[in-house]
Amino acid sequence: MSYQLAGRTLHGAGLAPMAGLTDLAMRRIADSHGAAFTVSEMVSAKALVMGDEKSRTLCTHTAGSGLYGIQLFGSEPDVMAEAAALVAEAFHPDFLDLNLGCPAPKIAGNGAGSALMRTPDLCGRLVESIVKAGLPVTVKMRTGYDTGHLNAPEVAQACVQAGAQLVAVHGRSRDQQYTPPIYPEQIARVVQAVNVPVLGNGDIHTAQDALALMHATGCAGVLVGRGAMGNPWLFAEIDAAVRGLPLPPAPSLEQRMALLCAQAKAMCEEKGEVNAMRQMRGQAAFYMKGLRGAAKLRGLSTGLTVYEDAEKLAALVLALNSGEADEE
Repeated sequence: MSYQLAGRTLHGAGLAPMAGLTDLAMRRIADSHGAAFTVSEMVSAKALVMGDEKSRTLCTHTAGSGLYGIQLFGSEPDVMAEAAALVAEAFHPDFLDLNLGCPAPKIAGNGAGSALMRTPDLCGRLVESIVKAGLPVTVKMRTGYDTGHLNAPEVAQACVQAGAQLVAVHGRSRDQQYTPPIYPEQIARVVQAVNVPVLGNGDIHTAQDALALMHATGCAGVLVGRGAMGNPWLFAEIDAAVRGLPLPPAPSLEQRMALLCAQAKAMCEEKGEVNAMRQMRGQAAFYMKGLRGAAKLRGLSTGLTVYEDAEKLAALVLALNSGEADEE
């Protein structure tokens, strides 16, 4: 079970791009824990062309051992071509990814993201415009714009004909948002429709989930999103499972809390403490899954204000789960 991208043979799982979650700190964590590749948060092609500094910041290269891609969103081929050339020259990613999957109203409502799936021809022209930058191009899509129009195979074919080298499919349509379950049979339709690697995405929280999706769809690998938040060890587990090797030992609670603090520190260095800790609130909550007093701990995560709050939260987690502190 392997596939080719940007001249490399890859196994297992890549980190799915997620706005507000897969920032530089998270990408570096995923890379160091065995992700096959990482992808930036989605970046507006139009904002890049207009010189928006925040959008440029989102593109910063992970600079790890794995492949790194920049995901662009937009609906105008000429703008996409200019943005692709800009990031190729300024950031040197290994590949570029076209967002055809975002269901957010502010994206899809403006004709980008998942809304593009209503016009397969335009999807193809967007890929064609990005390919001109000279880098491998991938696309990430949903099963369709809505459940009445599950046209992912047609969209995938248009993109591949235009030069896309890999297709990733989230197993839900735009109107299904993130509500379980996913629909593997729709991913399988894309696998059968194109002759490039197809990756499955959605509801992958364990190595067994990844293997089950690959078996059900025939996809070459998977993208992991929220399942890796607070648990980047999942990448190494999936890699081992795909290769038929024993799974690595689960991380200790001490390792998990050390990583929580390391992530918070890295985010502070990247964004400044105020912005970083505001965003870290959501990240920290993922680390609480399955712990004693998890509901209380997730609540405390929403109050993170300064870096020291992350250290205090980690210490409380260790105390609660070793029986040294009262849950009250």
